[in-house]
This record gives sequence, structure tokens and C-alpha cells, in this order.
Amino acid sequence: MRHLLSLKDTTSKELSHILDLALSIKSDVKKGIRKPLLAGRTLALIFEKQSLRTRVSFEAGMGQLGGTTLFLGADVGFGKREPMNDFSRVLTSMVDAVAIRAMKHETAVELAKYATCPIINALTDCSHPCQAIADVLTIKEHFGKLQGIKLAYIGDANNVTVSLIQAAALLGMSVKVAAPKAYQFNSKKLSEIMPEKQLSSFSVEQTTDPAEAAKDADVIYTDVWVSMGQEKEEAKRKKDLKDYQVNAKLMRAAKSKAIFLHCLPARRGLEVTEDVIDSPKNQIIPQAENRLHGQKALLVWLLS
Repeated sequence: MRHLLSLKDTTSKELSHILDLALSIKSDVKKGIRKPLLAGRTLALIFEKQSLRTRVSFEAGMGQLGGTTLFLGADVGFGKREPMNDFSRVLTSMVDAVAIRAMKHETAVELAKYATCPIINALTDCSHPCQAIADVLTIKEHFGKLQGIKLAYIGDANNVTVSLIQAAALLGMSVKVAAPKAYQFNSKKLSEIMPEKQLSSFSVEQTTDPAEAAKDADVIYTDVWVSMGQEKEEAKRKKDLKDYQVNAKLMRAAKSKAIFLHCLPARRGLEVTEDVIDSPKNQIIPQAENRLHGQKALLVWLLS
């Protein structure tokens, strides 16, 4: 039995297999073919944070694969009525997998500690592996490859950035993170998030200069400056990150065929301008759809 709490839980070969499987499943769907690969299987969903893409993609995905989902609300008393070891052992004895969207990464880790079925990190404060799977799937679809692709991440280095770096390490991409010093990863954090084995074409750098990061990039990526739970820091974050907006000028520093990605929801006019997010370079809708296909492949891999 395997869990996916971060992409460090996979190897290069396994992540590549998940992507190939996702492309195959997506191709079938576009042809009107929906194979019941998970018929009779049940996925439980525990969400401590709001969600659009994550919830819909998991529920729709299980339905397309012939399985079912259980959305567990506050009425089940998660984290309140009983110890985690009891909750986890009871729940996982009745379902085939659990996807958890948790405020703290430790919650997902503890759930997995006692689980008897796969646990999927559907977002925590430390990583967002399902998002990164969709991201690299989108890049592979668009460019036909991943090795050698240059990705520039602009803005607050966060949980999404962690998973992007891990995916890049496993798939041979290079990443440049542009953020103010206070919003960058320190050397200890960078070391901690690295997969044990990395492809030789992988590299990661950090800079305070967005133009430097964007230079000759194939992909420009950003995220909101103020995530859920950081509302009290909003004024400070807007001030600190105002020079890290993705706009037309910054896009011109990238390659002429570069694409723009954002994990959404976006705050237009803050981290990205309208003229970028509505331009032909924008790939956020295919990227969002690929949450569906990437997670279907992940579920099939975990449950096979």
C-alpha cells in the first residue's frame, strides 16, 4: 500500500508512468470512452479548506472511472470527537482511498500513520502534489516533453512551489524562483524538499529579480500572494510582492512560445494582469482540467 503525501513518495519512473496513464485516460475521455477502472471503489474526501478544482476533479474523476465518493463534512467530527488513530482506522477500513485537504501537513501525515488504505494529499501548507501533477501534465501536453523545460516561478515561494520543484527534480526540468529574500526557501528547506534521486538535467535557483528568472523560460508560473489562512498578512504581502507581478513586460523576457500557468483562483490585477491571463499564452483552463485527468491516473496507480 502506498500514500501520496508529497511527490517525494514517488520515483521518476513512477511519476512518468502516472503522467502517461493520465494522457491515455484523457485521450479515451475525449473519444467518449470511459473505462470503469475503479468500479466498486470508494474515495473519501476530507476538506478543511474551501475548494473548487480539487473537489470537483476528485468527485467527477471517480465517477468517470466507475467509482463513488463520500464528502465528509463537519458532521463526522474529524479532529474533534475521537483520536486520529481511531478515526483513521475506522474510516480506512470502509473505503478504498482518502483524499485530505488539510490546514496542516501534520494532519495528513497522522491520518496516513494509522490508515489501511492510500491517503492522498489534496493540499496542505507544505505541499500540493496533485496540483503539480496537473502542471507537468499540461507542460508535457503543450511542449511534448519535460526534460530540459525551463520554468520560472514568480512570487511567494509556497506549498505549490515545493511540489513544482519536486516534480522538476523527478522529471528533469529546471526551475528559477523569483521572490523577495524573505519569501524564498532557505537552504535547509530546499534540502528537505528534494527527492532522494534527481535527474541530471534538473536544476533549481532562486533570485530576487523576476526578469532574470523569466529570461528564456518556457513556462511562467505564479500563485496568489495571499493564500487561505494568510488574510491578516494581506497588506504586507501586497506591498512586499508588488514588483513580482506577471505582466506583458515580464512575459516578453521569456521565450516567444512561453506559456503562462496559475494554479487558481487568481486575483486579476495583483499577481497577474488581465492582458496576460486572457492572452493566447494562457493555459490555465487546460491546466485546471488536467487536475481531473492527473488525479484519475493517480487513483488508478494507487489502487492497482
